[in-house]
Amino acid sequence: MNNPVYLDHPVYLDHNATAVVRPEARAAMAHALEHVGNPSSIHAAGRAARALVETAREQVAALIAAPPSTVVFTSGGTEANALAIESAIAAGARRLIISAIEHDSVQETARVHGLAVEILPVDANGLADLDGLRARLAAWDVADGKPFVALMLANNETGVIQPVAEAAEIVRAADGWLHVDAIQAAGKIAVDSRALGADTLSVSAHKIGGPQGVGALTFGPRATLSRRQHGGGQERGRRGGTENVPGISAFGAAAVEALTGLETFAARAVWRDAAAEALKAAGAVVMGEAAPRLANTLCIATPGFPADVQVMGLDLAHVMVSAGSACSSGKVKASPVLEAMGQGELAATAIRVSGGWSTTGADWTRFVDAWTAAHDRHTARRRQTVGAA
Repeated sequence: MNNPVYLDHPVYLDHNATAVVRPEARAAMAHALEHVGNPSSIHAAGRAARALVETAREQVAALIAAPPSTVVFTSGGTEANALAIESAIAAGARRLIISAIEHDSVQETARVHGLAVEILPVDANGLADLDGLRARLAAWDVADGKPFVALMLANNETGVIQPVAEAAEIVRAADGWLHVDAIQAAGKIAVDSRALGADTLSVSAHKIGGPQGVGALTFGPRATLSRRQHGGGQERGRRGGTENVPGISAFGAAAVEALTGLETFAARAVWRDAAAEALKAAGAVVMGEAAPRLANTLCIATPGFPADVQVMGLDLAHVMVSAGSACSSGKVKASPVLEAMGQGELAATAIRVSGGWSTTGADWTRFVDAWTAAHDRHTARRRQTVGAA
């Protein structure tokens, strides 16, 4: 670990937070920046800008198997989630059901409107309780309006893939609205928004190698979107504001590459699993191990080895991962996702390791070496402290 060569070759394993930008996305953005024109203008420059947006719309639609006419570009995944939830509320939802593992953008948007919010629990592996959902919707009170359920396709912390298609059948039988946050899943597994049965489904550019600040929402025939951001008639009147042409173009280019790479992405699970076995030998516990997971994601918790100590130790070795806990105002609190899985004290020792399109097997090996060295140092210090006492 003292090899100076490592200092010039940092390892980035935090793709679930934001992925490395793909060269194709950079090129598409640069190309768009070379052209002037508002896509709402009818002159030649405006039409050229509109063509860039519509090409990207088709490319993003292909990634999630959606009709291009149903894809609405937003400022990111957070806005896409908010547009879905607030549209459902505008359509008459008065009580919202969200899974215990949803992203903060879903949780906070659901709660800010003052409506009743129910939590759909998950089991020890992070899989949603569909029997509970079925029973709850069977007893639904019509006074609560159309049932609304939010269930993400793949969790950002554990990588656990949810049985969304089965959940959609349950929701549809109750004439409900199912929103699917597919932000972590898109580009890592095949996503067919219509086959999944999603009424609305969100994606984000920077999770697949596009730029930050661009997202999209697709909607099915049972959903009616209500414009939440007012202004002009952009995005077919569904979202006001001039489109981010360079960002959208880059999103489209990243979507093309992500879709092409799906065939080989699943094979990357070999690197993740080899790392998991090495860490398990040192006492680490793999979160969601018995459930289907994204090939790039490893969430581990190690008794007695705090998450922040792990992240700092790895960062000193030029290996970048994230804590499985959320930081707020300088304080570390246990991950609500892992707490919902019943992990208790282990939740405060969890870290997330997430590769991406640019990750290599050597990166995972570097991570294992760095983690093992940090774990050995921490264990030695603990022994010294106990001995001194």
